[in-house]
Amino acid sequence: MASDGQTILTDHYRYFHAFDPATGILECESGVLLKDIQDTFIPQGWMLPVTPGTQLISVGGAIANDIHGKNHHVRGNFGHHVISLELLRSDLNVIHCSRYENAALFFATLGGIGLTGLILRVKIQLLALQSVLLDVEYLNFRGVAEFIALAKQSEPWEYTVSWIDCLSGKNVRGIFMRANHQTRSESNTHPTPLNNKTKKIPFTPAISCINTLSLKAFNHLYYQVNKTPRVIQQHLYQFQYPLDAIENWNVLYGQKGFYQYQYVIPMQSAQDAIEDMLELIYAAQQGSFLVVLKSFGDLASEGMLSFPMQGLTLALDFPNLGQKTLTLFKQLDQIVAQAKGRLYLAKDARMSRDLFFATYPHAEAFKNYRDPAISSDMSKRLFGY
Repeated sequence: MASDGQTILTDHYRYFHAFDPATGILECESGVLLKDIQDTFIPQGWMLPVTPGTQLISVGGAIANDIHGKNHHVRGNFGHHVISLELLRSDLNVIHCSRYENAALFFATLGGIGLTGLILRVKIQLLALQSVLLDVEYLNFRGVAEFIALAKQSEPWEYTVSWIDCLSGKNVRGIFMRANHQTRSESNTHPTPLNNKTKKIPFTPAISCINTLSLKAFNHLYYQVNKTPRVIQQHLYQFQYPLDAIENWNVLYGQKGFYQYQYVIPMQSAQDAIEDMLELIYAAQQGSFLVVLKSFGDLASEGMLSFPMQGLTLALDFPNLGQKTLTLFKQLDQIVAQAKGRLYLAKDARMSRDLFFATYPHAEAFKNYRDPAISSDMSKRLFGY
């Protein structure tokens, strides 16, 4: 989005065009929501292989950010499952792109933050589904080293993710969750998608409800409730998209809003870097109750500006406390750069151009595939135009 220009909307590109029930190949328009796909094809035994923590994004947005999910170590990025796409350029040419046709433009578009053109149609390979019910195991851990050991041990599981208490310091405490789909013999059916009735917070508080006192109280309660190892059954939607049940959860951060900050650190330097960053966050007494620590597998990203690399990724939300928060981010940025990590463009609102080009090795080459008439506030900050 460019604050001084026009915004291209794709919400009217919401049609399915073709689906092969034998192969699971879906052709649809870029404005189709991930939830549209899940709700339509899960009852038919097919699902998206990769989704983020919400279904309420478009297929085009998922490609433009080459999103990842809780199963990156098994399935990689969303882009790994895109077969081909049609791209409308500002000169009104429609270009068909795949790994074998206009391949460089295809890989620039995966994770290309919308700067290569308007995605019209997409072919996606869906994943055969045994059951929409999951067996979810909860385990507790203490410290980044123990998390790494659990993640390694859990590589055969389809989904792995952890919540951590960002105010517990270097020896962080957390809850590790791993899940597998039930087999067909266990569930004996493809249950229909969960029909969640969303709730809505009725007003926007004048100040943030996320502060040191509320964080400490929530984190203590969440850890105590979930620290006992157990296995439970959950619907896929409950496990994957818990915040979709609250329509406007973001208003809890008050009228000044919040920042999202997500980074990935290569495995060889991940433990030290994350421990250092957690110490900074603890000292600053900032952070959120939704702090997600995950591991990325060794399936290399294909997009020129794709975020995932093999290592650990930590995602946090920070109430907007003005300069205090921005000062903390600069300290965190230094650790990310020193550890040869990178920040996630999908959640970025303030990364410097120097940090971007230092941590995205294909950023310079990406310029050759930008559509000259497409820009955004982010592109002006990172590329200068």
